[in-house]
Amino acid sequence: MRPTAVSAQVLFEEFRVSLGWDWVASLGASERRFDEVAVRAASSGADLVGYLNYIHPYRVQVLGEREVAYLTNASAEDCARRVARIVELQPPVLVLADAQAAPPALLAMCEQAQIPMFATPEPPAYVIDVLRNYLSKHFADRTTTHGVLMDILGLGVLITGESGLGKSELGLELISRGHGLVADDAVELSRVDQANIEGRCPELLRNLLEVRGIGLLDIRAIFGETAVRRKMRVKLIVHLVRRETLERDYERIPTEPLTQDVLGIALRKVVIQVVAGRNLAVLVEAAVRNTILQMRGINTYEDFMERHRQAMIRGD
Repeated sequence: MRPTAVSAQVLFEEFRVSLGWDWVASLGASERRFDEVAVRAASSGADLVGYLNYIHPYRVQVLGEREVAYLTNASAEDCARRVARIVELQPPVLVLADAQAAPPALLAMCEQAQIPMFATPEPPAYVIDVLRNYLSKHFADRTTTHGVLMDILGLGVLITGESGLGKSELGLELISRGHGLVADDAVELSRVDQANIEGRCPELLRNLLEVRGIGLLDIRAIFGETAVRRKMRVKLIVHLVRRETLERDYERIPTEPLTQDVLGIALRKVVIQVVAGRNLAVLVEAAVRNTILQMRGINTYEDFMERHRQAMIRGD
């Protein structure tokens, strides 16, 4: 789903202090927003801000010293034409960075076209980085899923599975083994760029883990500050299943790595059968270590198949 739109007023108030900017044109256009078509077409919120560029419309246009010089250092006719073309870009906001003075023609154009313009003493590159980070998070694709999100050996691991298989109990055991909790029960997932999914805990459930028969546990209070995390990039999904599900739906040794689509990104996935007496925490840690090896280009299954092929050639 998409979050609510960002108006010029919201953007201004968000960074009034941190960017120290002033509203210098079109105060009456406070409700001007990002074009909805542009938002849907953007691969991430970072695509919605950048230097003044006539090729990329519908985004926050940032003007530094070079951009202001381009708009002013030419014949009067060319300057007027360059300023007028900005209207065709339909920017939600213009930002004058690096304490640049606004050219009178640009101010007049903004007032006429009702395009808000902010001015800041900060350098253009810094302004772009700040706004891209904010817009990437705000316009990220988001969903909420049931499971437990952990930091295991520095890897974001989402534990999912059928109801009643002990996901929270497994999370508690992993925490007792020194790993960190991000979220239990409800995990908020958002796509922060073209390759990464970030997981967080809803504010209401932060630091809490529910174990059947015991109730809610405050993990931070019990295990200390290092036992909880605010967020993690999800790199692996561990899916818990019963024996009949495993035999029906999955291969014992898959020939291809399993993945699961989350918000358009294929995340690595392993499936673990839950049986009485199995040490699930050890199995999850092994799956995480194996995933780390795969991310480094080491594939145990491919190595085994190559050994098998060589043995067949030798006639072993």
